[in-house]
Amino acid sequence: MIQASVRWLSAEQAMRMARARELDPKEVVKAHLDAIDRFEGQIHAYIHVDRHATSTNGVTLAVKDSMPVKGMPYTYATPSWRDRIADEDAVPVARARQAGMAILGKTNLPELAAAIGTTNTLFPPTQNPWRQGITPGGSSGGSGAAVAAGMCSVALGGDTGGSIRIPASCCGVVGLRPTPDRIPSEEVDVTVLQSRGPMTRSVADARLLFSVMTATPREPAEPKRPRRVGVAYEGAHPACQDACRRAASALQHAGHEVEQIAWNPGPVTEGYGTVRRASMASFPADLSTFGPGIQKLAAEGRSLTAMDYFHAFESATDAANRAVAVPLQTRYDFLLTPTLGLPPMEIEKVPPFLGEEWARYVQFVLPVSFARTPAISIPAGLHDGLPIGVQLVGRFAREYELLDFAEELERMSGFGFQRPPEVDG
Repeated sequence: MIQASVRWLSAEQAMRMARARELDPKEVVKAHLDAIDRFEGQIHAYIHVDRHATSTNGVTLAVKDSMPVKGMPYTYATPSWRDRIADEDAVPVARARQAGMAILGKTNLPELAAAIGTTNTLFPPTQNPWRQGITPGGSSGGSGAAVAAGMCSVALGGDTGGSIRIPASCCGVVGLRPTPDRIPSEEVDVTVLQSRGPMTRSVADARLLFSVMTATPREPAEPKRPRRVGVAYEGAHPACQDACRRAASALQHAGHEVEQIAWNPGPVTEGYGTVRRASMASFPADLSTFGPGIQKLAAEGRSLTAMDYFHAFESATDAANRAVAVPLQTRYDFLLTPTLGLPPMEIEKVPPFLGEEWARYVQFVLPVSFARTPAISIPAGLHDGLPIGVQLVGRFAREYELLDFAEELERMSGFGFQRPPEVDG
């Protein structure tokens, strides 16, 4: 098999071929290292690559640098931890290693994972594999770019306010945000919103990686039946609305019942501003070493009172539950929205974290985070040559059910991963 083909193998395909001895797992590692040699200089997805990584099952994994991998840098993209090396694996990384995956390296992120782009003061900005100068999204932008560029089989990201789904949409890959704590974390998360999850080129690979990292067997798929889907897209850019309408139409033609629902993200984005400032202030690092934007937000976080935090969290959660959790508990099987309120933009135009344009950008991902329900971003074609994604939201801790439904949409015309032409060689 030629190396270009090996590079784009799905994790499922590679594992099946490795088991049948039709593929040497070393070929996959070599193909991805060669792709890194060819394209990393223009994309800057990785902050560290292990050139001695080994796999026994034919799958390579890239890990966001907000999670520890033993013996690798663990910087969180902040100068405070520039020289920090992890002395143990995060639990999902250890499980992936035990399953035979090669841990290929650490991927780039914004400082303290606090941005919707992927720039920081330690490493070059990560570029979108679809076009130079365009953001890959954030904060798991390095992971999304590595997957989209064929520089790994699958990747691990983290999502508090959309940080898996945003880059999945921008890079044209699949990104699953599981219910918080379904994939273990060694971090203390003061927001209680954080979720670790897979970024892949297919829903099948997201299911595979989720199964490995949660140490749960795949639940049997339920018999296909008509589902009731609530849809919201008002307030999004026309291209994002169009992607959502196409998804709704495709599902309707497949026999599912689709209804429009109300969506009021304002109280959620406002409350998150307080919650996220508090979380940045809680990092056990020297504030004076943070970049100017993060330093200002963290300082504001340190001035907050416990009641400030409580009221902000309560208000945001109440609004999110009304928009997301209650409809899923009482009427709908799934919700459908654009993943983002705006298409991918130039790196220089990425809106400041927690600002007004940022709020428009995250208006569909953030309420889902506060509702603590699982969600997945599915590629939904291109606008002006750049990817657009749609978000499917499922019921609490029902990830396998959500993945099965997402796979149904992925198989429909106009949806699913496409190789970026700039790196498809």
